[in-house]
Amino acid sequence: MNTHGQVTLCGAGPGDPELLTLKALKAIQAATVLLVDDLVGDEIVAHASPAARIVHVGKRGGCKSTPQAFIEKLMIMAARDGENVVRLKGGDPFIFGRGGEELERLREAGIAVTVINGITSGLAAVTSLGVPLTHREHAHGVIFVTGHAKPGDDGTDWRAIASTARDAKLTLVIYMGVSGAARIQEELLTGLPAGTPVAIVQGASLPDQRHAVTTLGELCSTLKREQLASPAVIVVGDVIKGVAVVCDASGAIRDRAA
Repeated sequence: MNTHGQVTLCGAGPGDPELLTLKALKAIQAATVLLVDDLVGDEIVAHASPAARIVHVGKRGGCKSTPQAFIEKLMIMAARDGENVVRLKGGDPFIFGRGGEELERLREAGIAVTVINGITSGLAAVTSLGVPLTHREHAHGVIFVTGHAKPGDDGTDWRAIASTARDAKLTLVIYMGVSGAARIQEELLTGLPAGTPVAIVQGASLPDQRHAVTTLGELCSTLKREQLASPAVIVVGDVIKGVAVVCDASGAIRDRAA
């Protein structure tokens, strides 16, 4: 009988290979089977052993994706064959990476699981702009929230989120929100002023990163004008005031470097 292997749910960080943790690097190097998400770059995968079997299991919003059940089945089968399996995910496996679901399935199957955190793109996005997520004057906390609803689910209650963010002085970090930006903007405006600063960061930490700084009232028009697309993070809140900006003729906040 084969001795069971193990599975590591590993965060690869936001994209910049230098933001990979040492623990993640060691796990990648030790893997015999590597299941790689679509947002993990080749420079990170290159750390794998030449003998490792690398399986690309694409996961990107709006694109054809490998079914989640199939990925979970692959992990379980490989671990039962005695493999050292690393499930390599962009960002952090426990922040909108479906790591919680995978952890449950693996434990149900009796597979040993380790989790290695990665820097999440929401943090990398604001850091790349030179501003924090929290600030004693501008933001007393952070809400990480997905803009992508599960099929058949009503999704996030943006009106409630807006009221909470306003009353508690919170920064909103919205993942996978580009496709639903119209609804997000409309409902956030029920509780937040149109002039609330917003940053949109596409490809956070990567050499081809693009971003725009605007206001909540101009969110959708900015996305269209600047042709920003997924993968992107939308950050809403007064911490964005710290970005070096000027106002254009319409009053919308614009990045000096734009």
